[in-house]
Amino acid sequence: MGIFNRFSLKIKDFFFTDLASRLHAIVKIMDALKAIERNTDTIIGQASLEERLKSGKRLRVKLGVDPTRPDLTFGHMVVFNKLRQFQELGHEAILIIGDYTTLIGDPSGRSSTRPVLTREEIEQNASTYLDQAFRILDKNKTTVYHNSEWFMQMRFEDCLNLARKMTVAQMLERDDFSKRHAANTPISIVEFLYPLLQGYDSVHIKADVELGGTDQLFNLLVGRTLQKDAEQPEQIVITMPLLVGLDGVKKMSKSQDNYIAFSDTAKNMFGKIMSISDTAMWDYYQYLLEWDDAAITEWKEKHPMDAKKHLAQTLLARFHGDEAADYERQQFEQVFSQRELPDDMPTFPWSKLTKAPSANLIDLLAATDLFPSKKEIRRLVEQGAVHSNEERCNDIRYELAQDQAPFIIRAGKRTFLKIEA
Repeated sequence: MGIFNRFSLKIKDFFFTDLASRLHAIVKIMDALKAIERNTDTIIGQASLEERLKSGKRLRVKLGVDPTRPDLTFGHMVVFNKLRQFQELGHEAILIIGDYTTLIGDPSGRSSTRPVLTREEIEQNASTYLDQAFRILDKNKTTVYHNSEWFMQMRFEDCLNLARKMTVAQMLERDDFSKRHAANTPISIVEFLYPLLQGYDSVHIKADVELGGTDQLFNLLVGRTLQKDAEQPEQIVITMPLLVGLDGVKKMSKSQDNYIAFSDTAKNMFGKIMSISDTAMWDYYQYLLEWDDAAITEWKEKHPMDAKKHLAQTLLARFHGDEAADYERQQFEQVFSQRELPDDMPTFPWSKLTKAPSANLIDLLAATDLFPSKKEIRRLVEQGAVHSNEERCNDIRYELAQDQAPFIIRAGKRTFLKIEA
């Protein structure tokens, strides 16, 4: 073979190898985009996202959470799943604990000003956030900040300069502010600062992408505005759908008390999942388990109760392990399918609850510490959801007497207890 022919073959080998490499890179980027787009509601800056992925840059993907309560919820899990997905694609997950922004309280979706928390309450709420977050995220691939790290260093002059970045008219363009203004509902000046502080977080860490729920869109766009003003590349904004809470109507929210927490006990978590509506169940399959349409369609052909028990068992296994998930399903089926009492029903001696020979049912139940408040017990009684030895107790004045014990109490669908003499 002549030198020319050998040279030609080398050129062809190089050409086809280079072409195959480029095609592989294109397919990889297309697969990444497809994965990122799945389950999202809105992506702003998609062309920029494609360019940054093509450049091979390791993106800094930001998610902020405010410790307004001690628990992360399944509503958070929707965006946490997306952040973990970016980790799996090789990008840097940045989790910001909004210990400083919580002093204001996110006004997104609010019809009134949030209650003010003390620094001590915020620190206490935030103390377990990372342990909860790392049930979803890869700890070794997550960078964590508390935004008090930079806001505590700000001078008042810096705050004034930040406040100049937006006008009152721009703030009133956001839906929740405009509704409150039209209804003459007070809006604190400090609430106007919240979107600016969240946006400044993005400037400080030089975020490439910021994630949030659909109700966060305004705040996320402020981040783009502030980055542009700081001559930084504007972050890509990705919003995720809001998960419906246990009431089947409003978004899952700690302030609405319609949530399932990462830290819920195995029993409570299983029971709460079983209480969601058959319609909402499929959103949980899609956004929490991240099932595709084909897998969901297959389960839609089964009985809704079987599908819901499978959902509860699968989610429970992620937080409490397979053994706990199997046990809680068995207990649920024993109680609700076979009409038997649970094996682990707590028992209380009468003398531990009261020293009186007779007592009001609500007071007795409150003394067990199994319920969040007397108000919740009263609500259950008024709804006819409390039974004593299978007798419905729908009168808030209902009394129990020690000499008639034992009592098997069923409150709602999930709480069983025994009171002995």
